[in-house]
Amino acid sequence: MATSEKLQLAFKFFDKLNQQDPNTEEFEGKTYPKELLYAIRMTERLDEFSPDASEALQLAARCQHIRRWEIPRDSYENNRIGYLKWRQELKKFHSLTASEVLKDVGYPNDLIEEVGVLLEKKHLKKNEDTQTLEDVICLVFLEFYFEPFAKKHPEDKTINILQKTWRKMSEKGQAAALSLPLSEHALRLIKKAVM
Repeated sequence: MATSEKLQLAFKFFDKLNQQDPNTEEFEGKTYPKELLYAIRMTERLDEFSPDASEALQLAARCQHIRRWEIPRDSYENNRIGYLKWRQELKKFHSLTASEVLKDVGYPNDLIEEVGVLLEKKHLKKNEDTQTLEDVICLVFLEFYFEPFAKKHPEDKTINILQKTWRKMSEKGQAAALSLPLSEHALRLIKKAVM
């Protein structure tokens, strides 16, 4: 994938912010700040799924959860309305944080706005880059975060989440999901949810 100096500098700044995450995750014997690891996984999955991704899409993938820990889920009501408010607030926060970094790096306003559109998930199913970002988000969730999620929740809730995830994906994304290195248990749940 082609990269520019600005892109690499933006990644560096995004990663520096995400290294401040007090939450950690173990992966392959190493401890990472949670959102830094997520950002790396997003970039790696985007590189595989869409090797010709636009610069705006590459940037949005890398900063999709930037400083997410600063707006914790438990600061909103523990119901669907609280969840949706939290998600909306996060989208705006990620977009604003990313735009500050991108301005410092020297990106033009039109590209910064494009990254904001992607981070706020505008025009899903209509904008190709927004859809690709959503596919990559879903693929990263399924590969790395679905199993721990499924262990914490009853099967009916897990299947409901899988169905919602599946509906947000393109056919290309769905096909990629079925080829992920998932456990037999995860594949069984996915097939039960969507087939």
